[in-house]
Amino acid sequence: MASISGYDSSSLGVLFSSLNRNNTTSSLLGGGSDLLGINYSDYATIRNGSYFKLLSAYYSKSDSTDSATKVSPSISTAKDDAKTLTRIESAAESTEKSLSKLTATGKDSVFNKVEKTAEDGTKTQEYDRDAIYKAVKSYVDDYNSLLDRADDSKTKSILRAANSLKSNARANEKTLEKAGITVDADGRLSVDEKSFEKADMDKLKSLFTTHGSYATQTNVDLLKIASNAKSEAAKANTYSKNGMYTYNYSTGDLYNSGI
Repeated sequence: MASISGYDSSSLGVLFSSLNRNNTTSSLLGGGSDLLGINYSDYATIRNGSYFKLLSAYYSKSDSTDSATKVSPSISTAKDDAKTLTRIESAAESTEKSLSKLTATGKDSVFNKVEKTAEDGTKTQEYDRDAIYKAVKSYVDDYNSLLDRADDSKTKSILRAANSLKSNARANEKTLEKAGITVDADGRLSVDEKSFEKADMDKLKSLFTTHGSYATQTNVDLLKIASNAKSEAAKANTYSKNGMYTYNYSTGDLYNSGI
């Protein structure tokens, strides 16, 4: 049997031997010292509950010591707290959603031309610049917000994906500017409504709807950030002294304190 605080099965049996000697047990087991490897003293100790009392007393003392020294009941293994990870994942998903409005094709495409009638009654097919501007502005705002959130991270995989976002923007800087979107030195975006009115909508459409374009790589980076934030949150777990394995990403102390 396993030892407890220096006591093995034999010594424990001796400690409680006075509690288990009775004619019925000895007679039942043949009166010997053991049967098929089972020590009679151990058997009687377990049978009359003495083992249970000893273990209860031992762990009760252990719990009392933990409480007295204020030992933390759980340990987080993540580099970022749950609040930061939640914000990053949420920002990545919001940016992905905004991007999807610009990358949509077919009847859902924001780049579908609409019929407009001039003062002289002439009808033409033109881009709905107001709708496109709103979609672009929403994307730019979400994109910059995500970078702000990612800057708070200490997780390398998240920072790498965020840097890839910035690098992709800088690599497409000239084309984005022609489409009315400005890229600063840090890879953040901006869009001016008046300048956007003169932007090349064909260039903009190509950036967001062509395979292998700016939007393609951006979407890959957004998925990475969301996935890495979720993965890191899984590491932000706690293993308590009671053997409970939880995720503070959704139920732990860090998450709750941040709400």
